[in-house]
Amino acid sequence: MLMSNLYPELSETQQSAWLRGLLTIALADNEFSQQEQNLIQELRSDRQISDLKPIQPKEIASVFGDNTELAQNFLRTAVMVALVDGDYSDTEHKLIQEFCTALNQEVNIMSDLRNQITNGHGQHPDLLEPIKNWLDHLSIHDSKVARFLCKAIPAQCPFERDVSLFGHKIIHIPAMCKINPLYDQLVGLRFRSLSYLADECGEDISEYC
Repeated sequence: MLMSNLYPELSETQQSAWLRGLLTIALADNEFSQQEQNLIQELRSDRQISDLKPIQPKEIASVFGDNTELAQNFLRTAVMVALVDGDYSDTEHKLIQEFCTALNQEVNIMSDLRNQITNGHGQHPDLLEPIKNWLDHLSIHDSKVARFLCKAIPAQCPFERDVSLFGHKIIHIPAMCKINPLYDQLVGLRFRSLSYLADECGEDISEYC
């Protein structure tokens, strides 16, 4: 059930910092995919965020201050963006950890996951449960962040591929996306973003469907 929006939208400064942070994550692995190019080009066409460029962790911290909820939700969206292409790299992980440190947040889930994979436990069926639970707590309270996520997360099932974490193959995803271990989290986040835009902002979401 969608909860009512109890929080005001982010300020323009917070919106810009948040989106620049997600952009920084998208570009961290130096693999500028066509999906990422299209997404960034669409973002740059918006005059209010036309100056989007990568951001340093300390700048994110200076904008979000001591707001733990904002910091946690930003980190959740950052991990989601890193996971969208099915390849969560060491470079992306290092950058997210730098954001965690700057924001004074202890998010050990991905580090713990990395240790398990490195120690040869990459095929355990419950391996991803902690990150699933953490990502499921992400709430949407801002229209620009919601639009970004609607564009970043594919509306349709991606083609068959492998999912890699820290350079280790975790699972092969056939054409049926429901077999993707994080499929429900990605789809759920996209649904919450769409619902926020339609129900709270009164926007036409047909372009995202």
